[in-house]
Amino acid sequence: MRDHIKILGVLNIVWASITIVIGLVVLFVFGGLAGFLSVAGAANSDNGGILVAPFMAILGVFIVAIVCIVSLPALIGGIGLIKYKNWARVLMIIISVLHLFSVPIGTALGVYGLWVLFHDDTKRIFDSNTVPYFPPQPPPPTMAPNP
Repeated sequence: MRDHIKILGVLNIVWASITIVIGLVVLFVFGGLAGFLSVAGAANSDNGGILVAPFMAILGVFIVAIVCIVSLPALIGGIGLIKYKNWARVLMIIISVLHLFSVPIGTALGVYGLWVLFHDDTKRIFDSNTVPYFPPQPPPPTMAPNP
């Protein structure tokens, strides 16, 4: 089960990173539109572009702020899962429930997260507050060559 915990942590880190990158792309698009509108408005001596440009920039910043606020807990929780932190299990249960509303990839990630985090072995791993250690298995016995 410890492999599933690490996989869930990595998947949440990747999903949150992709979401943050998409938010930054939205910021660049809105910033570019704001710049274009202000230049086009100034060139045409039309005040409409100049008036709308600041609102476009503010909207872009607002969208990125919302995306980062939503994505950062998944990123932090994913890192905590990889390190087997007890608080990360509780945080990721909440994040997994919220992922269920993000169809289709988030739903799959949320279902997988809830399955992993509510498993009995996972509860034992996080309740013990120790990183699970499984000693290496001895090699199988070999047969001596026939003379």
